[in-house]
Amino acid sequence: MITYSSSDMDVTFVPVHQDNYAFILRTKCGVVGVVDPGEATPVIRALKKMELEPDYIFVTHHHWDHADGVAELKTHYLSCKVVAPDAEKHKIAAVDIPLKDGGVLEFGSQHVRTIATPGHTLGSLCYYFEEGNTVFTGDTLFSLSCGHLFEGTVEQMFSSFEKLKALPDETLVYCGHEYTRSCAGFCLRVDPENEDLKERIAQVKDLRDKGFPSLPSTIGMEKKTNVFFMAKNVGEFAALLRKKNS
Repeated sequence: MITYSSSDMDVTFVPVHQDNYAFILRTKCGVVGVVDPGEATPVIRALKKMELEPDYIFVTHHHWDHADGVAELKTHYLSCKVVAPDAEKHKIAAVDIPLKDGGVLEFGSQHVRTIATPGHTLGSLCYYFEEGNTVFTGDTLFSLSCGHLFEGTVEQMFSSFEKLKALPDETLVYCGHEYTRSCAGFCLRVDPENEDLKERIAQVKDLRDKGFPSLPSTIGMEKKTNVFFMAKNVGEFAALLRKKNS
């Protein structure tokens, strides 16, 4: 397990499925959360090793590889509360706290603000931990890429990216999959003279070769290296998606 610490919160990576990440969060005052448990067993194993029990489970969207472990975790930890998009609460097990865009939840010393980010799914939410300047983006924003449009439109995804771009540059970005290395080639083909991108690719290669996650990224880093984040309008964004998908 890999844990990254900030002044307000520790974030532990829990690999699930082939390339997903679930995350265990622990504030300095001891409140514990789990983000996107696509499988229960690896998360329960990690929690036991850390001698923790979750107070909250945060789900970004309803897809099985992010939500399939919710029911078992809820059964195992009866007092924990499941936080999920209000628009998708009927597709996710045992939701206790359905939230909409701009919803706020107290999480220990943190205030968690929800950002509606339709595109990958229609009800997708990102969770922004304000005091810790940390955002969990599920399958909306990947480092050096964006999520596939399963349900939403290009216009919706571009608007979702604009919301995320408005966060402070130093905001830590935790995505739902380890896709950075595989997405790097497309960004480099589109923007071959980008020195920041070349430096980021070298960093990612080094991290992955050593067995570490390529995350977290930052909003500022994505602004400099992610070609989708650089798109100035819907037309540019759509053109990039067409090029990537072809």
